[in-house]
Amino acid sequence: MTSMNKTQLLNELKKEVEECRRCSLYKTRTKVVFGIGPADANLMIISEAPGYWEDRRGEPFVGAAGKVLDELLESVDIKREDVYICNLLKCRPPGNRDPKPEEIKACTPYLVRQIEIIAPKIICPLGRYSMRFLMEKFGLKDEIQPISKIHGKVFEVKDLFQSIKIIPFYHPATATYNPNMKEILKKDFQILKQIYGEDFSFWR
Repeated sequence: MTSMNKTQLLNELKKEVEECRRCSLYKTRTKVVFGIGPADANLMIISEAPGYWEDRRGEPFVGAAGKVLDELLESVDIKREDVYICNLLKCRPPGNRDPKPEEIKACTPYLVRQIEIIAPKIICPLGRYSMRFLMEKFGLKDEIQPISKIHGKVFEVKDLFQSIKIIPFYHPATATYNPNMKEILKKDFQILKQIYGEDFSFWR
């Protein structure tokens, strides 16, 4: 599938999401936060749900946690514009509360279609909700542990056409209220470097 075809499919899916009424979150959202990045990205970062600023602007990771994510990517020489970034939920839960099971069930079919269209080589779930969903989806249910136990661990799974590496990380928001977490996150992000060594032509 060409990049142009993938872009067209993502645009069509975005329009579908913008009209979604599968759960009650559509009633309180300002904007749908579909996702951003190249349609042929090799790396997908998947977080949990939009926050206040994301809901206002319709883009993921534009608040305080976004600044931390930018710093983490920069620390391993990965350009944000080379990464596809999205969430489990496309609408902000009121008060930034945790996603509810019925909301995840309603919204994740859109995420699955995003993954199928983009076909990334690496997926990094941020936080326990996205970690659990993605590990279950890719047949890693028996490997699920608390994020404190498996953050930075690489799981390789076989999809229909290729192998995908799943690397769970703590959510960058943890570093906004616990500065010590930033060093842990930076160390985990070095895993992205180790997978392909110093040859960053992979990311471009």
